Parts: sequence; C-alpha cells; structure tokens
Amino acid sequence: MHAGDQAWLDRVNEDPVDADQPIVDPHHHLWPPEGPLFYGVDELAADLVGGHRIVGTVFIECGAGYHADRPAHLSSVGETEFVAASADELARRHVDAPPILGIVASADLTDVDRLDEVLDAHTEASGGRFRGVRDALARSEEPEAHRIPGINAEGKAHDPAFQAGVRRLGERGLTYDSWHFHYQNRDFLELARAASETTMVLDHFGTPVGVGSYAGRHDEIFETWRDDISAIAAMPHTVAKLGGLAMPDNGFGFDAAESPPTSDELLDAQRRWYEHTIEAFGPERCMFESNFPVDRFSLSYTVYWNAMQKLAAQCSAPERDDLFRGTATRVYSLDD
Repeated sequence: MHAGDQAWLDRVNEDPVDADQPIVDPHHHLWPPEGPLFYGVDELAADLVGGHRIVGTVFIECGAGYHADRPAHLSSVGETEFVAASADELARRHVDAPPILGIVASADLTDVDRLDEVLDAHTEASGGRFRGVRDALARSEEPEAHRIPGINAEGKAHDPAFQAGVRRLGERGLTYDSWHFHYQNRDFLELARAASETTMVLDHFGTPVGVGSYAGRHDEIFETWRDDISAIAAMPHTVAKLGGLAMPDNGFGFDAAESPPTSDELLDAQRRWYEHTIEAFGPERCMFESNFPVDRFSLSYTVYWNAMQKLAAQCSAPERDDLFRGTATRVYSLDD
C-alpha cells in the first residue's frame, strides 16, 4: 500500500462538512494512461462526486497530450485538444459530474512573434474553454531533492520577451498562472510589476519548500514568505490560489505517514499559511484549489474540502462564496 492509493486514502473517511456549499475547483490536472501520473475522466469524476457540491472545474496545464508531430511552438495545443475531448467525455459518461468549464493552457510566452498564433490555436481547440496560460517560473535550487523539480530557465521572470508575452495575455483578456517556489516569490512580484494589466494568479502559495536543505525549516521560511505574500498582494491585479500545500515537496510528511491526515490534522499543520494569504489578499482575491491529483499523494479530495470549510467557518456568507466559487468564476470568466 502506497501513499495516494485509494486503499491508503480510505483509511480516513469523513462526511462533507457542508454538502450544500457550491464549489468551483480552479486547479486540477488530467493525464492519459501513458502520462507520469494517470488521472483520467473516471478518476476525476470519482473525486468530484464524492459528497461536496462541486459545480465546475478548471484544468491547469501539466504537459499532457502534447503533439510530437507538430511544430514545437504548437505542440502544447495537443493538450488543449486532449482536455476538451476529456471534458466532452466526462459530460457524456458521467452525467452527475460537474463540467470542466475552463482550460489554462501552456505556451512559450517568450516567443512573442508567434504567440498570437498559439493563443488562437488554443482558442479553437478548447471548445470555448480557453481562459489563460501557465508558463511556469519554477526553477528548483535542489532538483535532486524534489519529487516534482522545476527546471525552467533561470531569470525567466526578468526576461523582457517573457514580460511582453505576459502583457499580451492581458491584452487578449487572458490570465497568467505561475507555479514557482517560495524563494522565487520576489521574481513573481517583479513580473507582476511589469504586467500590471494582466490578471496574475499565484499558484500554491508560491510553494513553500520543505525538502532538501529546507527540510524542517517551515518556521524560518514562513517569516520571509509572509512578507513576500504581503508585497504581492499589494498589487491589485494579483490573485492567490489556496491549495497545493500537500505536495510531497512541501515537506509536511503526509505522504510518508501510515494514514493520510484528517481535515483537522491538515489545518493544524497548515492553517497559518492559509490565514495570512486570505488576510493579505482578501477573500475576493483568493480561491481554494485542490491541485489534484498531485495533492492526492497526501490526502483525499473530501478531506481537503472539509478542511477548507472548517477554515472558512468564521467568514461571512459572501466571503465564503468568494473563496469557494466567486473568485474563480470571476478570474476565469466562467459565466461567459
């Protein structure tokens, strides 16, 4: 039995805290059987209909389904085609499952001369679901210590061509998502300053690292991270996704435990990261995200959403709606 296996996840069973709260999950992935972590429509549907009231989702690029036989700058359009077909299959085969409403695709934002061609191709392939691009900044200082190492170009956020590409997204009404590590939060801040007309989405709290030389240093990291998050939040065009802290590389050790955490145990370990981000950005610029199936290495879908419902219990009804549904719907134009 291994972390992430259904039998391991089933060692902790919880009923939904609030089965009536509408939820948009703004961050999940899909991979075909030959992918690095198989998660198809059947697996997604099983999580989505597990008890909470999920009303829609947004797929985030993960390198799935690329076309090797196309020009390199258009190969990522294969992923959008794969997800659009998966969305149609989900609707056809799992009538009780909520729809995939949005797709955040991949594109090389430094390739400014061909960027519009790529964005047009994603638009055409998406079946009306294309909402933005994630061209991640993540570059690990110690890739050998990471389960998911970031191998993007050094200094990418400061590249004038890349900054121009991010600005072009805003000009076209598209969003920019970034996955990166906590020691790159200042790079994301500088990128946000260079692209003030583009909605900038901070994924996974800027991924506080807890492995390699950062193992056991959460308290120390939190101090610098807190200031960086406040500085990013001061930029009004930035928004934050609250989730992805259960990845093995965050170093909380859930994936190495005999049983997965309960929702209370998750909050005991991670509450301060959530509370500071909500305080800095405000609920109207925060959205809870599952980051499944990557966070599935550490916890179940139901446990994650229960933890978020317990966390948000002291918020007003409008604030809870923003955190669970409203912010994601506005940022990704899901009502369009």
